[in-house]
Amino acid sequence: MTVTRDIVQGVGAVRDLGVTLDSELSIQNHVSKVARTCFYHIRRLKQVRKLLGPDVAAKLVATLVFSRLDYCNAVLAGLPRSTIAPLQRVQNAAARLVARLRPRDHVTPTLKDRHWLPVEQRIVFKLCLLMHQVHSGRAPSYLQSCVTASADITSRPRLRSASSQRYERQRTCLKFGERSFSCVGPRAWNSLPPSLHELTDTNTFKRNLKTFLFKQAYP
Repeated sequence: MTVTRDIVQGVGAVRDLGVTLDSELSIQNHVSKVARTCFYHIRRLKQVRKLLGPDVAAKLVATLVFSRLDYCNAVLAGLPRSTIAPLQRVQNAAARLVARLRPRDHVTPTLKDRHWLPVEQRIVFKLCLLMHQVHSGRAPSYLQSCVTASADITSRPRLRSASSQRYERQRTCLKFGERSFSCVGPRAWNSLPPSLHELTDTNTFKRNLKTFLFKQAYP
C-alpha cells in the first residue's frame, strides 16, 4: 500500500470569525482589510450622495461602514494609535460624505453633531460593554474566567478595593500581554465612575457610557 503524505504550507495570516490574524498578532492586516472595504462602500455612496438627505446618508454609513468598524473591535484594544489610524480616516471620510464637506474641511463638528464616538472611544465602549456583561453575570463563562473582581480576592479583605466594584488587572511579563482582555477589560472598566458600575440595565448603561465617553472625546 502506497502512503501519500500531504505537505501543509504555512501562511502569514488566517481569518477566524471575520478577523484576520497574522503570525505576530499585530492585527495590521485586519485593519488594512477593514479600511479597504469601508472606503469601497464610501466611494459607492458618493455616487448617490446628491440624491440622499443627510439623515439617510448617515443611516447608510452606519449600516455599511460603522458596522464593519465596530465588528470585533475589542481585538484592537492596546494597539498603537498609528495602527488604528486608518480606521479613524475611514470615519473622517464618512463624516465628510454625510456632511458633504471638502477634503480639507474639519470633521470634528460633524462628528460631534452626529454624536459619533471616535474609533479609539468606540473600542473602549465595546470593552466596557463586555465588562458590564461580566459584572452583571450575563457574559459567557470564558470571559468571566478572564477577569477577577477585587472583592473576590480573599487576601485583601480589609482593603477598600475589597468592597468596590473594580476588577484586578492581570500582571504580565511582556508588553504584548497587556493587550489581553484580562488587562484591557479591567483597565477600561476601572476608568469609569462608580455611578456607571452600579447600573444593571444594559440599555441604560450603554446610553450613559456613550455620554461619558463622548465628553472625554470632545471636552
